[in-house]
Amino acid sequence: MRLETGRLILRDLVPEDFGALRRIMDPDTMWAYGRAFTDADVAAWLSRQIERREIWGFSLCAVELRETGELIGQCGLTVQDLFDMRVPEIGYVFSREHWHHGYATEAAMAVRDRAFSELGLGEVYAMVRDVNHASRRVALRLGMRPAAVFMKRYRGMDMPHIAYRLRREEA
Repeated sequence: MRLETGRLILRDLVPEDFGALRRIMDPDTMWAYGRAFTDADVAAWLSRQIERREIWGFSLCAVELRETGELIGQCGLTVQDLFDMRVPEIGYVFSREHWHHGYATEAAMAVRDRAFSELGLGEVYAMVRDVNHASRRVALRLGMRPAAVFMKRYRGMDMPHIAYRLRREEA
């Protein structure tokens, strides 16, 4: 998959992206996950994205700056469990140095538009930890609204999350 926006290129993740992902998934960036990712965590994450793409036809993608080709984050579609449903989620993770430049919103809008127009999905979600106010603002900018509150257990910690949802007819 390849998407282009005014400032970004979204492309499939490949094994050679490990080094860039390792730099991105540091303690500052991954604070909402409760800790930094180890090399093994990053390798497993990357492998899961490649497997998901093979299974579902989509996954998180590498996000590069068009101007420089620098990999600054990830954004794309995944499938998440929400109560007794499996739902399509727009996920985004960007290196801290690239926060507050509108990159997450720009990339996520392109993914949202592809989800509705090319993939024909009826709705998309964003699962956001309740204390992650920046990610919550991205979901709102996408036109999403809170649909549910739930607890997610991650690495032995219970973390309250908000499920934001946007239906195609609302976009």
